[in-house]
Amino acid sequence: MTETAATSVTGASRLLESFERLGVELVFGLPGVHNLPIWKALSESDVRLVGVRHEQTAVYAADGYARTTGRLGVAVVTTGPGAANTLGATGEAMASGSPVLVIATDIATTLRREGVYGGTLHETRDQTAMFRPVTKGARLLAGAEEIAGAVLESGSLALTAPTGPVYLGVPTDLLRRELPAGGPAIEVTPARVGSPESLPAAAALDRASELLATAERPLIWAGGGALRAGAGPLVGELARKLAAPVITTFNANGLLVRDHPCAVAGPVHAPEVGALWDESDVVLAIGSDFDGTMTQNWQMPAPPRLISINVDHTEASKNYRPELILLGDARAVLEQLVPRVEPRDGLGELEARLAAIGCAVAAGVESDDPQAAAFLEIVHRALPTDAVVVTDMCIPGYWLGGYWQAPKPRKLGYPLGWGTLGFGFPASLGAALAGAGPTICVCGDGGFMYACGELATVVQERIPLTIVLVNDGGYGMLRFDQIQAGEDPFGVDLVNPDFPGLARAFGIPVRTVHGFGPDFERALRSSVAAGEPQMIEVYASLKPPPTTSPRWYRKPQATARGS
Repeated sequence: MTETAATSVTGASRLLESFERLGVELVFGLPGVHNLPIWKALSESDVRLVGVRHEQTAVYAADGYARTTGRLGVAVVTTGPGAANTLGATGEAMASGSPVLVIATDIATTLRREGVYGGTLHETRDQTAMFRPVTKGARLLAGAEEIAGAVLESGSLALTAPTGPVYLGVPTDLLRRELPAGGPAIEVTPARVGSPESLPAAAALDRASELLATAERPLIWAGGGALRAGAGPLVGELARKLAAPVITTFNANGLLVRDHPCAVAGPVHAPEVGALWDESDVVLAIGSDFDGTMTQNWQMPAPPRLISINVDHTEASKNYRPELILLGDARAVLEQLVPRVEPRDGLGELEARLAAIGCAVAAGVESDDPQAAAFLEIVHRALPTDAVVVTDMCIPGYWLGGYWQAPKPRKLGYPLGWGTLGFGFPASLGAALAGAGPTICVCGDGGFMYACGELATVVQERIPLTIVLVNDGGYGMLRFDQIQAGEDPFGVDLVNPDFPGLARAFGIPVRTVHGFGPDFERALRSSVAAGEPQMIEVYASLKPPPTTSPRWYRKPQATARGS
């Protein structure tokens, strides 16, 4: 080893050192001519590289990993079109609050001219600007000496509540630049999911407890911020004290255990559940911004009194105006609020009512679509409690997102969110590699085709994954929309490949079943138990659930949004 080699490292090596300081164990990526030095550094690192077949998949997989673990997901891609290919997946991570770090190379600093498009390979006028609308932060490095600090700070920002994706652009020439060995002493604590340093004042906490104590019909509305903060046990304790029902949003599915006496079994889109909102006199919102998909585009009436716990003042008040905002991390605030709340009577009566609501919701599903009811029951019965389910934007995914109760937090990955078709299969790669339990991907035939090339990744990386591909011959949701509008279906029926033949070409075993009956249950149990890549093709056509916008029971009228 020469003296220079012994006393210096490359920018790419410094980047990998920063990954290791962040606790990153695996990176999803696709190589390009500009980022090959990172691949060289990865080959000499303990960080595992999972090579995918499309840049969008790299970010989806990082998102699936982040949702399942709460840890930082990392995607590394190349310049220009490689970076641009990630934008749809990055937007989904932003809308769902997933801590993802997207690193893309950019053209060399020696070739960049401010305000000039020179036409060098993969050049854009402003690659970083593409990411600003879909990230918490976007930065382009100017020098190799910035790499260590920028990677650590970007990872920390992604993990700081409210969590979300961060973009870092690295000019390709900086990766080969030599830097002094050892690196700067940069103090960053990225492993701590951040929260505001100051908790709400005692007076605000006391006021919240007073409002809750005087409420006749309190309701807790828990969102993704509560789940990401690990606030489930405290939410459950508070609900018991108040004898208050807990409605969870799509992103908070699994926050409470299934048998919790205050857990509402069913979505707020079911009229029986929506009635709990309508009759409440005080709503405590925890980690939620009341987005359009949960509120039926804000057709739910504003509650008489609203208390909001949120890390961001704007997010707490942008859709329904709270009487009181408790600014801070959900778990930290509840640690202060719960002891202030005195237990009240009525838990037994609430439990009985919620059981009746659950029965009514289940009966409604059975009447609405018996196949959907059978599907939900089999998933509930056949999967182990540590299973992770990742769905796509597809009708069976919508049924799971609204009506399947995950047994624990972070056991359901659902893209509402931004609602990106094609999320399910690639996101399930990251979820499966998280090692949190057997992983099941539920997707439709249309969405699966977005990333079907990742079957190669599944085999190459030996990813233990069960793919449940529900084949209805097209875009079933859009077909339903056209029929509902009195139109003949057009452009929504698809020519599909032989899906079993495609999977078997990669060496993946496949079972084909018709409908969600005993054959499906046997296939699901067997595939999950196998602990290796498996596919189940299900020929079935389900009716969209009431959680989808064409079937919302609240109809457009004057809304109290932001009032």
